Amino acid sequence: MGAVLVLDLWQRPGAPPVASGEWPTSPAPADLAQLQVVAKGKIPMPVGMAAAHASTLLPMPASHAAAMTVFWFSGDRESGPNVQIAASQYLRATQQWSPARFVVNRFVMGEQLGYGLRRLGNPVAWMDSHGRVNLFVVATGWGGWAASRILHLRQSSASNGLAELAFEPVRILPLSWLWNTSFLVRNATLPLADGGMVLPVHFELGIKYPMALRFDNAGVYLGMVRMSQRPYMLQPSLVVQSPLQWLAYMRDERPTGKIGVVQTKDGGQHWNDLPDLVLDNPDAAVAGLGLAQGQMLLAHNSSLASRGTLDLSTSHDGRNWALVQTLERGGFDDEFSYPAVAWVNGSLWVSYTVDRHRIAWQRLAATAGAQP
Repeated sequence: MGAVLVLDLWQRPGAPPVASGEWPTSPAPADLAQLQVVAKGKIPMPVGMAAAHASTLLPMPASHAAAMTVFWFSGDRESGPNVQIAASQYLRATQQWSPARFVVNRFVMGEQLGYGLRRLGNPVAWMDSHGRVNLFVVATGWGGWAASRILHLRQSSASNGLAELAFEPVRILPLSWLWNTSFLVRNATLPLADGGMVLPVHFELGIKYPMALRFDNAGVYLGMVRMSQRPYMLQPSLVVQSPLQWLAYMRDERPTGKIGVVQTKDGGQHWNDLPDLVLDNPDAAVAGLGLAQGQMLLAHNSSLASRGTLDLSTSHDGRNWALVQTLERGGFDDEFSYPAVAWVNGSLWVSYTVDRHRIAWQRLAATAGAQP
């Protein structure tokens, strides 16, 4: 066992160097409270599928026929044997989402990896400097979600149009000596000035804590850093305050949880725990986004009672948050959860799970005439 541990440590990258985070290139309104819903609806489901969860948004290049691609996992039920990764694209010409199709099949991926996969879930998408779509997916063998590993997939098709889009495995990310198990991915990447990115993940086996993984502009894994010493924080969402100063907001699994916060002031090399926000957290995922200096957004469930209310809030300092508007409000048994956010061409895109049966979306802008 000692030899295995030594070999494992020797093969793994060390802590990554200082990085410089980037804000979206599209400017935001001076007052984010001006954001209003200009479009909303349901994203088409794969034919015959009854369950959907954990969407991620990927803005497409300006020359692409689609403004946005959304990925999620879908099947008869969560963890069902037919669960696959589905995708749809918002087409500029029609201003509508395309019919959904499956783009990742666990049996095909298992054959290419050389061993079986029992579950797929929680895709996170990123486009590298070569214009290739990369997907990071939770994948399990035996055991539940706590026995998951993170599978890195890369676009294998010549085109990333939905009809042709296909993926091949790069590898299981080498994150722990215990067969790389108990690491999961959920929230969007943080773009870096060098074209690389930081992928937020969390460990989940008995205790839970967040980690930040670093990748270069071609998608090569460079190393990881633990973000918090608290054993109950998971699913970090990264927000840029300034190029070297970032925040991460986290889900709290405690019964009376608050949104947790950690901060780095040196481009991700070191992280420190900060006091929790006053915002309640019903053991639910949050999604944050930094748009410019002093302009931050957070999509979150705002009640300890349930995930039946989904709010959008704004902050100038990352500590004090004000409601922009309530995106969804339902009853105790309703669920509007796992939000994903992206800022493109002066618009905020939000996708989220509705009752574990479908994915909904909204687009918000400061002016009703804003185009995707």
